[in-house]
Amino acid sequence: MTGPFTGPRIGPFTGPRIGRRTGPPTGPALADAARVPYWLDRPERPDPLPPLYGGTDTDLLVVGGGYSGLWAALLAKQDDPGRDVLLVEAGTCGWAASGRNGGFCAASLTHGLANGVERFPDEIDVLERLGRENLAAIEATVEEYGIDCDFERTGELSVAVQPYQLAGLAEDAALARRYGHDVRLLDRAEVRAEVDSPTYLGGLWDRDRVAMLDPARLAWGLRRACRELGVRVHEHTRVTGLRRDGAALRASTLGVPPGRGDPASGHGDPGGHGDPAFRRGDPGGHGVPGSVRARRVVLATNAFPPLLRRLRAYVVPVYDYALMTEPLTPQQRDAVGWRNRQGLADTGNQFHYYRITGDGRILFGGYDAVYHHGNRMAPELAQRPATFTALAAHFFTTFPQLADVRFSHRWGGVIDTCTRFCPFFGTAYDGRLAYAAGYTGLGVGATRFGARVLLDLLAGEPTPLTRLDLVRRKPLPFPPEPLRTTGIQLTRWSLARADAHEGRRNLWLRTLDRLGLGFDS
Repeated sequence: MTGPFTGPRIGPFTGPRIGRRTGPPTGPALADAARVPYWLDRPERPDPLPPLYGGTDTDLLVVGGGYSGLWAALLAKQDDPGRDVLLVEAGTCGWAASGRNGGFCAASLTHGLANGVERFPDEIDVLERLGRENLAAIEATVEEYGIDCDFERTGELSVAVQPYQLAGLAEDAALARRYGHDVRLLDRAEVRAEVDSPTYLGGLWDRDRVAMLDPARLAWGLRRACRELGVRVHEHTRVTGLRRDGAALRASTLGVPPGRGDPASGHGDPGGHGDPAFRRGDPGGHGVPGSVRARRVVLATNAFPPLLRRLRAYVVPVYDYALMTEPLTPQQRDAVGWRNRQGLADTGNQFHYYRITGDGRILFGGYDAVYHHGNRMAPELAQRPATFTALAAHFFTTFPQLADVRFSHRWGGVIDTCTRFCPFFGTAYDGRLAYAAGYTGLGVGATRFGARVLLDLLAGEPTPLTRLDLVRRKPLPFPPEPLRTTGIQLTRWSLARADAHEGRRNLWLRTLDRLGLGFDS
């Protein structure tokens, strides 16, 4: 069950022997880790595209160059090759959550089947079908445009690390089979035959609704495909405001050449992550103002401060963290097995997600989902030594046979979350602008579906997608500060207690369950 400020799983990792450090000291393993996302720290990263200077007109303006914006631009040109589409991105395409996530591309549009059944019981069958079709369409696009992103339909393996979690896996398996999922419930020996960890007591392998991929290469490939179809793409171009302009909208922009003091370029950003959310005005004096007059606008900025004030109550930015190991040797690979290359997640409230990469590394992330008062975001928050130390200790407890492995990268960054854990949609400016947000860590797959919804909303005519409750209904808003911070922190504390007491939820969690609020990563 999901609940207020909670989401499906969030609380401390309390698997067998995890409470005390049992592996090697974590300091040496982390000593040489680069403080940047592994996926973005590679020579094949494309060169940035020029900023937008001056004024221009377009049929469709897409604000944001993550998955949401890239899919919207690509689908718009596929729908109508004659439509002029302009995409602007404050940093570079895919630099934020789209380029630094775990690469789990799920069919679910509702942040898991259980969440979908609970919140959209009358249309869950339709949403399940749409999710399967969406995942197939992503795979087809990857093939059509030759996007080299290591797309693999491996499925996902959920593992129990406490005895009480085994019953939850059995319940999940029964629900999944009811909706036609290809799942396999594994006992301790069977799950360790797949991936060998002494902490595993059982597992549930969802074999056909999750693909693993290289997230940055997917974003870069979508950018290339957009440009091949004629989408105009300008990076290092921040939209600073929107206003009506007759029958159109006018976006004010600020274009900053890469490397000239703009945090969006990574220069002058203490975290080195190229985060444009922290630029205020134009303190370096290097920005060149511009504007775009657009008949329609797609707003795809997700966790970052929204151009629409109304969205601020519905989305909070949550910091998520991850480690990447150096490539494993053949002997180390043999020691863990993992021949079927599934994505993995444990089933505590505060969960870990992990996967093996195309070049034989292990990404190990999750555990902390950190919210800062007032929706605060800052470059220094992307590095949290205490979390990295905890993640490293948990890694070595999970895989003691890899005690000599070192980490090559450590990073963090924001994702957006809402109280129902899955995307919500809407329009503004008399239907001339459409937005989507709230993907809550499952946007790798669902953003393509979301982009399709946005284009349908902008077309102005009802469609099967725009009639969905998922599209028509909004989540409950988060309370204002200071109640927002108080509620989130109290919930995290309560979930920690639930994990320490065999999943039993206290009065606070049960009350929030009834209200239908949530917080998740």
